[in-house]
Amino acid sequence: ALSTQFQQNLMKDTDSWALFLDESQMAGVPAALKAAAAAEAKARGQDGKFAITLQRPSVEPFLTFASDRALREQAWRAWILRGDNNDSEDNKALVAETVALRAERARIMGFDSPAEFTLDDTMAKTPEAALGLMRRVWEPALARAKEERADMQALIEREGGEYALQGWDWRYYAEKVRKERFDISQEEIRPYFQLDQFIAAQFYLAKRLFGLEFTERKDLPVYHPTVRVWEVKDAQGRHVGLFYGDYFARQGKSGGAWMSSYRVQERFDGAVAPHVVNVMNIPAPPEGEIATISLDDAITLFHEMGHGLHGLMSNVNYPSLAGTAVSRDFVEFPAQILEHYVLTPHFLNRFATHKTTGASLPVELQERLIASRKFNQGFATVEFLASGFVDMDFHALTADDAQGIDVAAFEKQALERIGAIPEIPMRHRSPHFAHVFAGGYSAGYYSYLWSEVLDSDGFDAFAETGDLFHPEVAERLKTYVFSAGNLRDPMDAYVAFRGREPVVEPLLRNRGFLASEGNATPPEGDNET
Repeated sequence: ALSTQFQQNLMKDTDSWALFLDESQMAGVPAALKAAAAAEAKARGQDGKFAITLQRPSVEPFLTFASDRALREQAWRAWILRGDNNDSEDNKALVAETVALRAERARIMGFDSPAEFTLDDTMAKTPEAALGLMRRVWEPALARAKEERADMQALIEREGGEYALQGWDWRYYAEKVRKERFDISQEEIRPYFQLDQFIAAQFYLAKRLFGLEFTERKDLPVYHPTVRVWEVKDAQGRHVGLFYGDYFARQGKSGGAWMSSYRVQERFDGAVAPHVVNVMNIPAPPEGEIATISLDDAITLFHEMGHGLHGLMSNVNYPSLAGTAVSRDFVEFPAQILEHYVLTPHFLNRFATHKTTGASLPVELQERLIASRKFNQGFATVEFLASGFVDMDFHALTADDAQGIDVAAFEKQALERIGAIPEIPMRHRSPHFAHVFAGGYSAGYYSYLWSEVLDSDGFDAFAETGDLFHPEVAERLKTYVFSAGNLRDPMDAYVAFRGREPVVEPLLRNRGFLASEGNATPPEGDNET
């Protein structure tokens, strides 16, 4: 009940707020995003205006491109204060009560804290192991973030600005530095990233790795006109399951991106084929126009397909062990390993095609794009880890210590302990941290980073062969990860796939925190000409 109320409050707070702007106030915002904002304003009864909402695909691009600094501040403050406005949608009391109840449950179950209770049945096993990884990455990430801050402050001063960089400035000036350093901008790239092309790309990947075929079915019922459904068959033509795609944002829809199962695979009471859905919140294009997405959206698309394949390819007897019913710090591995394919020349050459001309993304632009991906990784890592540390601190409380906590003060003290910088708030502040307080990630947000150790090291298994789709590596990935559910301990499953336990260096290298010499490089294609 608490988690449901938390999510309802968050949805109300997110849906109720919007900036309705005139053309002049949208200076700097790319045309595709302006069109989406105009469509959103019209849907809200403000035809002729542009609506910026608190959905991430709306507010983040606005913070990245809008030249009006005062409007950026207004949007940024509303965004980070979701669920934290001391009104009927405020979630702080729900957070405090949830933490106290979780601590009491842990005590009843014989554990000192919710974190110890939750992690007992995970790959990490203990909070200390999870925190050890987080601390190892935090120090180089924070150092890089401070370098990034200095670079942007220098740019502000070169442009004549007489103010210190703030949170509402970071994305805007990061994009300027990216453009200056790599001569690349999100607006330049976006026309090459068509939604339909990258949906086709993820199906292509599923076929090349696992032999799956996706065929769209327009004769099956869906719960909204924009939802699509595909039948999935294996290489022998046997029915595997149904895959639903719900890609566009709409009012009343929860924000973010996720995979869910409408029906879970099992053989316990007869053979049951899975039905899974991937949900995203891409701004819908104006009627008749081609939907384009950001690079981050493309990566998220592949990420959620990884979860979808984990559910679709499940091959176990019991539903309680099927598909994604694995530990939190292992469940992201199948999703995140697929992310690595997006920025390979093999996929960019085939699927990053211009919406008007059909031309492939130029090789020179591909190279600049790939090089730029390590840019601003200090920011990305720090905002993520800040959320992870606060999550772990909340759930490290004993039943006695968790009584009557002041959520805002607790969050502030947790951030001070790790030396977080104010220009980078948590990616998800506690009053809108739905992963933890309305989902299943309590004491588990670290799992994305833990899984990134696995996916970075695991993708190297392909890279080391020179073949993105190496059949033997893909078969091990299918057998021990994608189809195996929770049949074995996750470390045993990983070792069966990789041949050894994972190492952290590939993750640090991929984020630009280590030199790349002597490490595997993603191949440009595969062993086919």
